[in-house]
Amino acid sequence: MTKVRKDIEENSTALQEEYQELPSQITDKLKWFCDQKIGVIFHWGLYSQAGIVESWQLSKEDDWARKKGGWREDLSTLREDYWSLNQVFNPERFDPQHWAKMAKNAGFRYMLFTTKHHDGFNMYDTQYSDYKITNSESVFHTNKYADILRHVIDAFHREGLATGLYYSKADWYSTHYWRNGEEPSGRYASYNPLEEPKTWKKFSQYVENQLTELIKNYGPTDILWLDGGWVNTTHNEYLPMDRIVTKLREIQPDLLVVDRAVGGKYENYVTPERKIPETPPKKAWESNIPLAKNWGYVPDDEYKTFEEILSSIVQVVALGGNIILGIGPKPDGTLPKKAQEIMKKLGGWLKTYGEGIYETRPYKSFIQSGWYFTCKQNSVFAFHKNTDDTLVLNLAQFPAKITRVIDMETGKMLEVNQKNVAVSQKAAFVGVQIQLEENL
Repeated sequence: MTKVRKDIEENSTALQEEYQELPSQITDKLKWFCDQKIGVIFHWGLYSQAGIVESWQLSKEDDWARKKGGWREDLSTLREDYWSLNQVFNPERFDPQHWAKMAKNAGFRYMLFTTKHHDGFNMYDTQYSDYKITNSESVFHTNKYADILRHVIDAFHREGLATGLYYSKADWYSTHYWRNGEEPSGRYASYNPLEEPKTWKKFSQYVENQLTELIKNYGPTDILWLDGGWVNTTHNEYLPMDRIVTKLREIQPDLLVVDRAVGGKYENYVTPERKIPETPPKKAWESNIPLAKNWGYVPDDEYKTFEEILSSIVQVVALGGNIILGIGPKPDGTLPKKAQEIMKKLGGWLKTYGEGIYETRPYKSFIQSGWYFTCKQNSVFAFHKNTDDTLVLNLAQFPAKITRVIDMETGKMLEVNQKNVAVSQKAAFVGVQIQLEENL
C-alpha cells in the first residue's frame, strides 16, 4: 500500500538494529528513558500562522502537502509569503508555565520542542541566523517571552519534567542549503555536496554551531531529537556526526541523540511514526502519534478520540515502548481546546492507573486475549478495553504465585473465584494489579 503522507520518517532496517557498544552513561540514560513512558512533542512555528502541514509546502517535489490545494496558487508566491510570516507571527497569548502545568497534569514525563523545522525559522535566540523569533523583523521580538525555547525549557523544568530538543538537520532558508537562484530538488540541498564540498562544509559547520549552542545554552536537556532523516542517509548529505556528538557530550555526557531513521550509533532510540510496530524494535523505542491528523496546528483538524489515544498508550507500553503525543499550538500561543480536553482526560486516567504504566516493562509470561500486561517489582498489571460488561480475567494458568489481586479503580482487593477475577470498572481501559509472592 502506497503511503499518502510523505513526511513520515521511517527506516525498517534501523527499526530492527541492535545496540553496539555504548558509553555507560548512555546505557543508564536509556534505562531512565524507558521508565518515562509518556511524552509530548510540540510542533510550533510559522506554519501554525499559515495553518498548513508544517513547512512541507515549501518543497516543490513534496506536492502531497499541497494535494488539497496549496496555501498560495503558485510555489514562488507561496515561498515568498511563507518566508515573510516572521513579520506577522505574534503569539501574544503564549504562557509557557500554563503549557508546563497542563503537561504535568496530563501525566507527561518528558517534552520535546521544535527549535527549527525544515523551513529554517528558529524558535530560539540563535547567534547563527537572523531568521529567528528574536530578530527585529519578528513582531514578537519585544515580548517578554521572545526567546520562546528558553521560556518553554525553564517552565517545564520548574514542573519537574524532562526536556528534549527537536532540530531539523535540513534548512531550506539557509543559502548554504538552498542557494539563491537555484531550484532545489525537493527537500534536498540545491546542489551536490560532492561537487560543492566547500559549500557543504559551511552548512555542516552551521549545523554544528547551532547544535552546540542549543546544548550549551538551553540545557540541561535530556534528548537531542534530529529530524530530516535524508540528511546522513541520501543525496551525499552527510554531517560529521562523530565530531558533533563528541563535542555535545563534552557539554552533557548523558545526552541521548536520536538521529531519526538513520540507524547506527547516533540513533540511541528508534521512533516509529504514526504507528505501533507489530514487532517491537530491539533498541529502546518511542511511537510518535499526533493527537490530531497533523503535527502542527491546522484549523478544523481532525482529532483522535481519547479512547483511541488511550488504546495506543496501553498497547505501546505493553509492548515495551514509550509513546510521544503530538500537539500543535495555535498561532496565538495557546493549546487547541480539543488537545486540552484529551490531556485532562488522560491525566485523570493516569492518576488511577499510572502505576501500571510508568517504570514498567512488558510481561511476556502470560497471554490472554484482549488483555495487555505490564510488570514491575512484584506486580503484574492487566489492562482491558472497557466493554460495558463485567470482564473476566482467567488466572488459572498464571505462571507465578499470586498473593492478591487489586482493583486499580478503587484500590480494594478483588475476590479470586476458581482463578477467575471479575472486573467491573468505569474507565475507558480498566486495570487490575496482580501482586506476586516474589519480585519478578
